Amino acid sequence: MIAFALAAFSAVFSVVDPFGVVPVFLAMTAHDSPAHKRRTALRAAIAMACALGIFAASGTYILHFFGISIGSFRVAGGALLFLLAVDMLRAQPSRQRTTPEEEAEGIEKSDVSIFPLAIPMLSGPGAFATVMMLMTRAHDWPSKGIVLVAIALTAGLTYAILFGASIVEKRVSKTSMNVLHRVMGLLLAAIAVQFVVDGVHELFPALPGAEPR
Repeated sequence: MIAFALAAFSAVFSVVDPFGVVPVFLAMTAHDSPAHKRRTALRAAIAMACALGIFAASGTYILHFFGISIGSFRVAGGALLFLLAVDMLRAQPSRQRTTPEEEAEGIEKSDVSIFPLAIPMLSGPGAFATVMMLMTRAHDWPSKGIVLVAIALTAGLTYAILFGASIVEKRVSKTSMNVLHRVMGLLLAAIAVQFVVDGVHELFPALPGAEPR
């Protein structure tokens, strides 16, 4: 249970990657007051948690509705996460998360907390796929609760990081941020590979090796 809790939190926090959103958050709120920045960060964190919570709770039903097997979704989701991880390892913005057009539109908006900050920058396709896949590995209610707690903890840390974004920008160098992105990208890549391996064993149970977890 502890191992699953650590894996769930590290997966959700890595794919949300609030540190990677800091530069865009600062650009979008450059002319806002500190109080407005704090409210924007809070609304973004809450919206992100709600979106991920909805997908975590209803993900299995969505798969059943479209006739998608758990194994197929794990393979597809793992591949998507791996692409995101590669961009993080290269310390460059990922187009799986957001596009330059969406970022430019966000800068021009008076309230950027929901779009594009919460969706799709913090909770994009990769984050949705991650929480849904974690739920497929949660076989009892305590495990499902762990996934929801991981989302809540990530939301709390996201708010703290965005709220302290100005301090982070001044005290943490660009090189240090890139190193952090690469470490989180490596962790996310390993998680993505494990999702693919679990999906392959789910689709082809006769293959030698460990059973999917």
